[in-house]
Amino acid sequence: MRTLLRLFLLVIVLGLLGGLAFYERPLWVQRQSIHLGLFLAHVHSNYVMTPEGRVHYYEAEPPISGGGVPLVLVHGLGDSSESWAPMLKRLKKAGFHVYAPDLLGYGRSPRPADSDYSMGTQAKFVTDFIQALGLQKTDIGGWSMGGWVTLKVALDHPELVDRVVLYDSAGLAYEPQNIAELFHPADGVALQRLADLLEPHGGTVPAFVRRDALRAFAANQWVVDRSMQSMRSGKDVVDARLSTLSPPLLIVWGSDDQLLPLSVGRQFHDLDPRSELDIVEGCGHLAPKTCPSKVASATADFLKTNPAPSGSVRTLARMH
Repeated sequence: MRTLLRLFLLVIVLGLLGGLAFYERPLWVQRQSIHLGLFLAHVHSNYVMTPEGRVHYYEAEPPISGGGVPLVLVHGLGDSSESWAPMLKRLKKAGFHVYAPDLLGYGRSPRPADSDYSMGTQAKFVTDFIQALGLQKTDIGGWSMGGWVTLKVALDHPELVDRVVLYDSAGLAYEPQNIAELFHPADGVALQRLADLLEPHGGTVPAFVRRDALRAFAANQWVVDRSMQSMRSGKDVVDARLSTLSPPLLIVWGSDDQLLPLSVGRQFHDLDPRSELDIVEGCGHLAPKTCPSKVASATADFLKTNPAPSGSVRTLARMH
């Protein structure tokens, strides 16, 4: 009886400590949950040496002969490779050997103090990452700012890239209103405004989560600001170059994206009429995270179909 009572008390204490940890550091608890989920799905956390240093990435390899179709996924501004977790599991099951690096300055990759974190610098970083892994010809996908980086890699080094996928991508001469302020939130109200734009159906973010998110932003704000400065300069916009893209292109866009509206996705499609545009109904800017089943399915269909689909626009019903 005493043993059962002690176990009961231990469970209570652990529960209280866990609740306190979640209240004080909800984002840290969420990251640990993601790490555990990826570990249980046999998605590995790895490092590789590049000219920029020791780069962290997630690797999802399907249990098939030959290791699957190589695919590199590039995350967006202020994010990390963990954001691809829902896609990694699904694309692994679909037969892809997926590599998702933390960009320079983000996640567990190096954060050199003297870097400008520009689109050109990040494109070189991804190119070095691909070459460090010894990938001869890989599919590559990018989300938001990561789509811009992905396009620069494909335009500058077409010999490295087989096909390209963009998810609610930046890269054109379009600047959302107050974009610099949005990604430099000063308080909980500003953070909620950003959250509403990123995921219009996400609801109100709890105050304790906003507090922790502001703390996380502050720790990496200087990197985000330098990346944002590069994006706003217009130096690396791809409007004039997109028609010269040689690899086949898939554009996946959330119909309800409030940060980069669907009109931007249609503009990408108009600039490369050979591209395929898939519109995911009911999803916002975070479509690969909030609607991963439909987005992963569209990605797999495009990358596996020979020849690559070209020129059409599809509307896909939302499916989590």
